[in-house]
Amino acid sequence: MTEAVRLSLEPFLGWPLVWALAALTIGAWICYFFLRGRAWLTRAVSLLVVSAALINPTLVHEEREPLPSVAALILDRSESMQFGERDEAAAAAYEALKAKLAEDPSLEVRTLETSPGDDGTYLYSALEGLMADVPRDRIAGAIMVTDGQVHDLPDPAKTQGIIGPLHGLIAGDENLGDRRIEIVNAPNFGIVGETANLVVRAEDPRGGTIDLDISLNGGTPERVRVETGKDTAVPIEIERRGENMVVIEAPPGPEELTLANNRTATSIAGVRDRLRVLLVTGKPNQAGRVWRDLLKSDPSVDLVHFTILRPPFKVDYARPDELALIEFPTEELFEQKLTEFDLIIFDQYERQGVITQAYLANMSRYVADGGALLIVAGEQFAGPASLARSPLASVLPASPTGVIRTGEFVPQLTAPGKRHAVTAPLDGQSWGGWMRYIEADAVAGDVLMAGPNGRPLLIVDRVSKGRVGMLMSDQIWLWAGGYDGGGPFAELIRRVVHWMMKEPELEERRLALTIEGGQAKIELRTLLDAAPPLEVQTPEGDVMTPRWSPAGPGTFVAEAPVEELGIYRARSGGLEAIALSGPENPKEYANLESTTAVIEPVAQATGGGVFRLNETGSNIPDVRRVSAGQKNAAGANWLGLRERGAYAVRSSTSQGLLPGILAAGALMLFLLLAWRREGR
Repeated sequence: MTEAVRLSLEPFLGWPLVWALAALTIGAWICYFFLRGRAWLTRAVSLLVVSAALINPTLVHEEREPLPSVAALILDRSESMQFGERDEAAAAAYEALKAKLAEDPSLEVRTLETSPGDDGTYLYSALEGLMADVPRDRIAGAIMVTDGQVHDLPDPAKTQGIIGPLHGLIAGDENLGDRRIEIVNAPNFGIVGETANLVVRAEDPRGGTIDLDISLNGGTPERVRVETGKDTAVPIEIERRGENMVVIEAPPGPEELTLANNRTATSIAGVRDRLRVLLVTGKPNQAGRVWRDLLKSDPSVDLVHFTILRPPFKVDYARPDELALIEFPTEELFEQKLTEFDLIIFDQYERQGVITQAYLANMSRYVADGGALLIVAGEQFAGPASLARSPLASVLPASPTGVIRTGEFVPQLTAPGKRHAVTAPLDGQSWGGWMRYIEADAVAGDVLMAGPNGRPLLIVDRVSKGRVGMLMSDQIWLWAGGYDGGGPFAELIRRVVHWMMKEPELEERRLALTIEGGQAKIELRTLLDAAPPLEVQTPEGDVMTPRWSPAGPGTFVAEAPVEELGIYRARSGGLEAIALSGPENPKEYANLESTTAVIEPVAQATGGGVFRLNETGSNIPDVRRVSAGQKNAAGANWLGLRERGAYAVRSSTSQGLLPGILAAGALMLFLLLAWRREGR
């Protein structure tokens, strides 16, 4: 405890009224003076006595308890501190400073270690939280032990309110560089089949040009040469609806702190503009209207439907103008605009001379280049005019045997069909029967549904870049009509069509990787009974091998811990999946170089200093206490913490210096002297 005496002014009337009365009396005295009043001096003394009495001067005796000044010491534990020997040097300096500051009894030290899992280094926010309950007149200063990459420092031009003096102790070798890649601009969505522009930027301490590998949805990477330090636009073709994962990778550079920021990724949502479908019906049949109504009911489908009513070789007495039909535009559809269609459906079509062999060859190339073809076989498919005896045979997954079976049968899912994403949700349902089956042998692809005697009924296959489906019966319209209880006609056809449109949710062999809650969740869909081994690669290149657990027919799941920001890769059985932990451009990996340039402006604005640590963190500067009014609180080899001199008053007594009786007596005395002077 210490004792102190101070003078306190406690006016009776409040300061605003006191100042108002003072202004009036001073004005009156000035008028009196210029009117040559004789007692101007004694009246001035009288006014001073009245003023002193009104402001009530008091002598206060206090017992004060000194309060320690408060300093903050913060250690950066962000991910960028894990490179090189930064964390060891910073930890050594932090412990040494903590021990040194603890030796000063007039200083309260508050310490904090930041969380390593944050995306970014937010030391100043941590400092404000640490000192939130400390009055500003008790703050001695703050010391940050970091690599210099701090992402939330205040504007140094606005020094008012900044906690200071702020000092920085920088760990890490300033001469080590790092190559990194970042996505400057990426569209949120793109139209399937069209191109979206992605803007990337490569940074390298040595400059020059580098080659980037850019892959889409785990496909074959495309190599693009870019100049470092400049934004480069890269065209990306959106290949499917839903998520399209773009991965950009750069090879290791001459100087590297980590390879985690040599790759980055972004997701672009694919939106299908319109699905253009060409439906060719070989002859009027009961299923034709069902197919047409189903496709027309979907607002996202543009349907072009042709039914061949009279082939060229048919002889009848009707003139062409009496039929009121257009000529079949074969050249326009199968030569000029073939590639504009997303899907072509042949419903019970046979070679009748309408579509020539050359056009069918064009269609084979169309499928190989990425198109989709669905064959709904009728009786004609078993005969000599079958499409299986045309250039289309090279892309068809089944070949007819020439046998047409009649009689009721109920379609059944095969073992692969119970695992395939197209038909697996239909398992367990009861279906009505069909009456006709075109017998065929499967020569490729996957048989999802079986007909009589287990023969192939629904076959799907991948042909180069395209896809083909075959339904070996023309009786699916019975399901649509509700015969014998019906069946999932619309759902089955929609799922087959969406599989042919390469919807990722319907892929039969699919590896999916998602990251949430610190866990990587991997799901494998396969037609095999057992799952191939799984590998998960971390952003730093380490490999984890979690075990699969069965989750249903053809479905397996696994989990692995996620501790780093960046891109994780899962590989199993030739499939690859990619997921991003954290944002596309993590702040922690945006710049890993150790630097003093970030903290220095704020340190100088608050009177602090920035010091670089050696490899062991042993060269910490001396700590000195400086006065509260000293502007500069740092030197070449020392840092200063201000001595605030704060205290708490434990007890106090007061004594008035001008009691009322004494003030009244003095006032009367000076007024009598003034009257006497004026009466002469």
